[in-house]
Amino acid sequence: MSTDPTPDLLGSSTTRRQLLALAAVGGAGLAAVRSAAPADAAAAAGKGTNGEVVRLTVLGTTDLHGNVYNWDYFKNAEYTDAKANDIGVAKASSIIKAIRAEVGADRTLTIDAGDTIQGTPLAYYYAKIDPITGGSTHPMAAAMNQVGYDAAALGNHEYNYGLDTLRAFEKQLNFPLLSANSVDWNTGAPVFKPWVIKTVKVKGSKPVKVGILGLVTPGVAIWDKANVEGKVKFPGIIEQAKVMVPRLKAAGADVVIVACHSGDNGKSSWGDALPYVENASALLAEQVPGIDAVLVGHAHLEIPQRYVTNAQTGKQVLLSEPYYWGMRVTRMSIDLQKVRGQWEVVHSEATLYNSNVAPEDPAVTGAVAAAHQKVLTYVNGVIGTCTQAMSAATSRYEDTAAIDFINYVQADAVKKALAGTPEASLPVLSIAAPFNKLAAIPAGDVTIRDVAGLYIYDNTLLGIVLTGAQVKAYLEKSAEYFKPCTTTGPVAADTITNANATPDYNYDVMGGLDADLTYDIDLAQAVGSRIVNLAYAGSPVAPDARFVVAINNYRQSGGGNFPGVVAAPVVYNRQIEIRQLLIDWATANKVIDPAAFSSIDWKLVSNGSPITVTA
Repeated sequence: MSTDPTPDLLGSSTTRRQLLALAAVGGAGLAAVRSAAPADAAAAAGKGTNGEVVRLTVLGTTDLHGNVYNWDYFKNAEYTDAKANDIGVAKASSIIKAIRAEVGADRTLTIDAGDTIQGTPLAYYYAKIDPITGGSTHPMAAAMNQVGYDAAALGNHEYNYGLDTLRAFEKQLNFPLLSANSVDWNTGAPVFKPWVIKTVKVKGSKPVKVGILGLVTPGVAIWDKANVEGKVKFPGIIEQAKVMVPRLKAAGADVVIVACHSGDNGKSSWGDALPYVENASALLAEQVPGIDAVLVGHAHLEIPQRYVTNAQTGKQVLLSEPYYWGMRVTRMSIDLQKVRGQWEVVHSEATLYNSNVAPEDPAVTGAVAAAHQKVLTYVNGVIGTCTQAMSAATSRYEDTAAIDFINYVQADAVKKALAGTPEASLPVLSIAAPFNKLAAIPAGDVTIRDVAGLYIYDNTLLGIVLTGAQVKAYLEKSAEYFKPCTTTGPVAADTITNANATPDYNYDVMGGLDADLTYDIDLAQAVGSRIVNLAYAGSPVAPDARFVVAINNYRQSGGGNFPGVVAAPVVYNRQIEIRQLLIDWATANKVIDPAAFSSIDWKLVSNGSPITVTA
């Protein structure tokens, strides 16, 4: 438990209270957090004689993904979005320290639910360019140490850079990394500390022992197979918790808090590839007795407060998930009462705080300032050249080299990963959407920011298997993007695109890797019958043909409601960001030559004749 002095970042207790009142966005709400339960006098005083109540405050973040500053490295500007969300652990830290100052640091615990060291150029730089295995300090370690965390669970992305990098990060922290279900390949013993017990002192009474258990979604076994196979196994969250929670209780824990890097919806992205549930936090609360609260991670969702009834004990288990990237801070209030000499949880509730109203904590930004400046130079530095300019401006209505580049890199990554698998001989296709009409890679020198502009979302890459009939159905769905057109033009792009307000990101272009996939989109035909002349390597695509399709996680999980993809077999899923794949390809190959991967493979037609489209 952090007992470091907490500076008054905002100058006075009045402004601190105002910050917390403005930031409280959901769950119990600030007023309820202050007044709920029979805790007011005793909890505020920290007393704990029989019958009195002591309040424990647990603060939580999750899925920080390498974000310290409210900064978009790919735009070289402050991060902004339509919902007025700010990001970064520096802002979250101001919320955390304000709450500590209000309720007392001695009765406050701060934990994180994982996915810390991957996700931004800041994190990537200290994994790959100036790796912490060579002696550098990871900026997330420097930042989180300044916040004063008590413990953090491992997330699946902690394994992206291998065990050596993860161990180096672990050594730089002033708090433990927890993962009860990351176990030795041979012995089954946890390879990281599974849990920690923190002591909260209570005036005039026995201390409260708080157990914090860490669990990670078992998908690491699939997503980072290359880094963990033969070294670390990942038993199920529920299965391992049934072993570890009794051990925590036997070790003296009065309260059990789980930092669980696993969503709450009970679903999995891997079908039957693993016998465990990916998003198991609610099932954990329901099926494992002895848990009082769960800090949820992994799903990047906002859960201010949810209660799940444990099937065995009938007790309510509190769940809360604070969104991602430091946009929110969870505040759990857990009230304990002495019953026959033992502490028992009698009430719990949670609320979320929005970091957008908070200033950045200067202690955090100061600890990372030098690394931040170094990475700014890096992302604006030249990583290669391009033989001719590529623009995405017309990608909505004509085949462009910019989209072909994305499809080429995606398909190439999947193809290489399939070597030695039963699907290695299948042709590989790829899909990409015209996310950003402003994206352009110039002729000549190319920077990381230039390449990143082609892919403005944080999607990861998967490979699925579709039949020829499913490929055609997929393209028919994509072609719904266009309005009918019975003329060959010229027609303005805005008059035939975005039919029914379909966003640009739901229009997919499909291409082949080893040979061309070609097709026409006939806008004179009815929706569902627009894809004509569909061919691969010059031959018509047979309905029973089989293809591996490189696809992003948003689309594969059902985004856009494309047919066939959710139930399709997944043959590749390493949880690698597509944007980083593009950057890595450009960095490794040095030269981007559109002639090597680009050709005109699809076009818009009306009754078989090409349509001329103007901007």
